[in-house]
Amino acid sequence: MIDTYQSSWVALLGRTAVFALLVWAPVQVASESEEEAPTEWNLWKKKHEISYDEESEDVHRKTIWETNMQKIWKNNNDFSFGLSMFKMAMNKYGDLTSVEYKRLLGSKIKGTGNRKGKITSAQMLRLNAKRLGVTNIDYRAKGYVTEVKDQGYCGSCWSFSTTGAIEGQMYKHTGRLVSLSEQQLVDCSRSYGTYGCSGAWMANAYDYVINNALESSDTYPYTSVDTQPCFYEKNLAMAGISDYRFVPAGNEQALADAVATVGPVSVAIDADNPSFLFYSSGIYKESNCNPNNLNHAVLVVGYGSEEGTDYWIIKNSWGTGWGEGGYMRMIRNGKNTCGIASYALYPII
Repeated sequence: MIDTYQSSWVALLGRTAVFALLVWAPVQVASESEEEAPTEWNLWKKKHEISYDEESEDVHRKTIWETNMQKIWKNNNDFSFGLSMFKMAMNKYGDLTSVEYKRLLGSKIKGTGNRKGKITSAQMLRLNAKRLGVTNIDYRAKGYVTEVKDQGYCGSCWSFSTTGAIEGQMYKHTGRLVSLSEQQLVDCSRSYGTYGCSGAWMANAYDYVINNALESSDTYPYTSVDTQPCFYEKNLAMAGISDYRFVPAGNEQALADAVATVGPVSVAIDADNPSFLFYSSGIYKESNCNPNNLNHAVLVVGYGSEEGTDYWIIKNSWGTGWGEGGYMRMIRNGKNTCGIASYALYPII
């Protein structure tokens, strides 16, 4: 505020005013500092209730935040000129280092995953989809999908992808939509090869559910930590599965057919790009995505088209402040973008 004040008076009063302002400026800064308009950085911290114990940490985090803001501005400028298909926006993850972001994705999620289990025939899926004549579908509108959830700063995306697919199947078979417990999977499924807040593959989570069952999130609420014991009570269980099936790896058409004929499908994708972290709206297309670098689990809840561009509808688990109310539309072009069809599976009730 002082800089603006100085520049305007310099233009009016000339060199004499410059001298006067230089003399008085320190006094004005000291007396008016608390009245200055808050910076975007301070507004962001206030909005997300973030603070740091040390000033040096504040400076460090601000540098990260400013770097991310520059990436957001560049992408949105490209969007304005038709060079990008989607927009980005600052969110609660703006001060994360790359290491912290990878931890959020789940450090144990990498590569293409262990694809144990039966694979559904692509020909059978295609035949069933043709019979239904489905060209687009959105399971949110059909009642299959629970509210957008938030995994917090815990790499438990795999548990949300798992419960989301089971929630959809339970609704399909019973007509009841029940929010299932991700925390139960985090706490209780380690012996099946999961790693709590450090990630897991959804097949291991499905293996656990086959041999146990899931409580609702009401009786077993989410805490976003993996240090507590297992509190599962069988008499409170609300959902179980008998098996699961993989979609043929890398086959986007087979994935679309599975979504059309079965319901929401669990998938793993490459989300290790700032464009994904700060995605806000539009159809996501990232040239740096690697279909062999799967690191984040989400749920495909439908697909459609906009002005000739096909897309997937993806439900994330980062709250409604991310993306389009917690969802993303990702380009569907048959090229297995971001590995969306590399590791896709669905439960069988």
